[in-house]
Amino acid sequence: MGKNRFYPEEVKQEVIRLKLSGEWTNREIMERFGIKNRSQIKTWMRWHRNDENHRLAQPIGKQYTFGKGPEDDSELAQLKRKVTYYEMRDELMGKVPRNRKEVVPEIFVEVVEAFKDRFTTKEICECFEIPRSTYYRWKRRANQKIPDFHQLIINTCKQLSHRVGHRKVREILWKDYQIKKNRKTVQKVMQKYEIQCRVKVKRQKYIAGESKIIVPNLLKQDFKAEKPNQKWVTDITYLPYGPKMLYLSTIMDLYNNEVIAYKISDSQQVDFVLETLREACNGRETHEVILHSDQGAQYTSYAFQALAKENGITTSMSRKGNCFDNAVIESFHSSLKSEEFAAQLRATLTTTIVIEKVINYMYYYNYIRPFSKLNCHSPVEYRTVAA
Repeated sequence: MGKNRFYPEEVKQEVIRLKLSGEWTNREIMERFGIKNRSQIKTWMRWHRNDENHRLAQPIGKQYTFGKGPEDDSELAQLKRKVTYYEMRDELMGKVPRNRKEVVPEIFVEVVEAFKDRFTTKEICECFEIPRSTYYRWKRRANQKIPDFHQLIINTCKQLSHRVGHRKVREILWKDYQIKKNRKTVQKVMQKYEIQCRVKVKRQKYIAGESKIIVPNLLKQDFKAEKPNQKWVTDITYLPYGPKMLYLSTIMDLYNNEVIAYKISDSQQVDFVLETLREACNGRETHEVILHSDQGAQYTSYAFQALAKENGITTSMSRKGNCFDNAVIESFHSSLKSEEFAAQLRATLTTTIVIEKVINYMYYYNYIRPFSKLNCHSPVEYRTVAA
């Protein structure tokens, strides 16, 4: 194999001048300068037409990469290459963040595919400081078909807004698709696709203390009910996520953990809980209901006790300072806050958005969210099936 012959820049310039004059043929030029291959002349002419005269000064071997020319290259040629590079970068930066740590593999692969007819893969990778080997690994991974079992887990987590853990997902796979998998396998799949549930913040534990009981504690932490409208629990919680403080009053039926009534207000007046109780009693048989609450001022008021008695409801209260006596409704409010508001900043939400998020969560909780104690049914679904 012969060696590549080196031609000085002056020879290349003279060849281009003679070709442009139109008086010399390729054969005559080749004989005069000892050029062995006609394609060499065509290459030099192409560089000249593309305004790449800086390449005439490059040595034999690998050509300079984009944006890097010889040190003695003209300032105009270097400036043109820089302009081209920055135009490409500005156009691509709107598609993918500049910081490599923020680059999402799936999006980067889509960007390369969309612009590969205008820019080379190497140029785009250099622009984002992504090795080409990394890009091709991401591309292979994107082209891999997701197993049906994995896709079912992804769809289930998406349907439930990523609010349930791998144990609950495993139960749903068995209930809906008769697919039996080890919980650790389901957990690994959820970790692989980063679809784990949001972690609920653990409440601080307090030591229960005895205190004067205003109304007897009839529930005594027995949160199981044999039929609907047998045991209700109620409580008020804060919603400090908008421009002003909001309060949520909720009543839940312990038979299937269904939220049967709730109200949102910007004050904690007695009428607030009265409206919630009226909504719960509307259309329901309440003469056998035990309604359990804490010893809040709203529940110890004469108006609330009178309305409960008017509807045949027997009231029950937790011991003072003992949140465990009303643990179910306390846990529900904690879940609402952690699953719906944990990742939100207070300044980014308006009062309307806060109310809308609560309404959406109540629908999700009653009609969609599965419970292990309900054979992986939602509260409303369980009540319907039992009926």
